[in-house]
Amino acid sequence: MPAVNPLITLLTDFGDRDWFVASMKGAILSIHPDARIVDLSHQIAPHRVDEAAYFLKSCYREFPEGTIHVVVVDPGVGSARRAIAVKSARYFFLGPDNGVLTYIFHDEQPLEVREIDQQKFRHGSPGRTFDGRDLFAPAAARLAKHESFESYGPVTGDYGTVPIPQPRWEHTALVGEIVYVDRFGNLISNLTSQHLEAGRSTTTRRQWSIRIGDRIIEDLVDNYSSGLTEQPCALINSDGRLEVFLKEASAADLLHVGKGERIDVS
Repeated sequence: MPAVNPLITLLTDFGDRDWFVASMKGAILSIHPDARIVDLSHQIAPHRVDEAAYFLKSCYREFPEGTIHVVVVDPGVGSARRAIAVKSARYFFLGPDNGVLTYIFHDEQPLEVREIDQQKFRHGSPGRTFDGRDLFAPAAARLAKHESFESYGPVTGDYGTVPIPQPRWEHTALVGEIVYVDRFGNLISNLTSQHLEAGRSTTTRRQWSIRIGDRIIEDLVDNYSSGLTEQPCALINSDGRLEVFLKEASAADLLHVGKGERIDVS
């Protein structure tokens, strides 16, 4: 990986009210004063490992080769759960072994996964409640200074994952679910344009019928401005996923649905 001074990104559920993010950055800069740090987000819902996993999946590829992605959504901090470091062809990932890197394991192959040697990389503190500052930040800073990845700990092939919802066929309907709700209230599904194209080959009907909650949406529009203000519409978003939206308002609020809601396309 050619980056001389690679970026370090941070993704957490810490919010911006407390000192947690500032402490992580301070720990990184104390080891590597020239570190370049980018905040992905600190607004992941508390303890929502699945939300952080999807968020990371959605943006990590946009960063330059050699970027070090640090993810700390860690309800098991201080327990026996392991800390892991992952190397793919283009990136590094550091985080707890609780499934937060599930999509990386799924999408990035081949991978080298190591259990972080906590005796080597942990900075001492009286308690074990803040591995973001005391373990992951120092490990990321030293990696950005080109510490050998092989020194991070033993290779492991046993790591935690969370379930990735998969679309399925039920009779003539393609069934998916909402996997993310963004700040606009847009409902993002696990159905992709490829799924819809595959489904099109099974019917002569030219329009899609999309059911979510108690609403039926007839066919897709091209963009948000082509939507309606009084009823939800659907489109394929820039990530290639089927998304339900309400023009300049929240589809989630209107439909009273959220993550995990079923969506049928026929």
